[in-house]
Amino acid sequence: MNAKELVEYIAKALVDHPDQVRVSEVEGQKTSVIELYVAKDDLGKVIGKQGRTARAIRVILGAVSANLGKRSVLEIIE
Repeated sequence: MNAKELVEYIAKALVDHPDQVRVSEVEGQKTSVIELYVAKDDLGKVIGKQGRTARAIRVILGAVSANLGKRSVLEIIE
């Protein structure tokens, strides 16, 4: 499972409208930016209280990216 699929899997498990979850990846040489699009109603669920859920997703993403020898950045877009 690559980083993009992982973020999509986690996001779909968290939200009320999993059909509206979209993930795109912009790859650079050493860094890739993963853009997560969710429904406006689900934005709070993905971010969590004081950003804890988003931070946890970023930590998991960092661990997976380190195994792949890359760096990934998560952008949550409404």
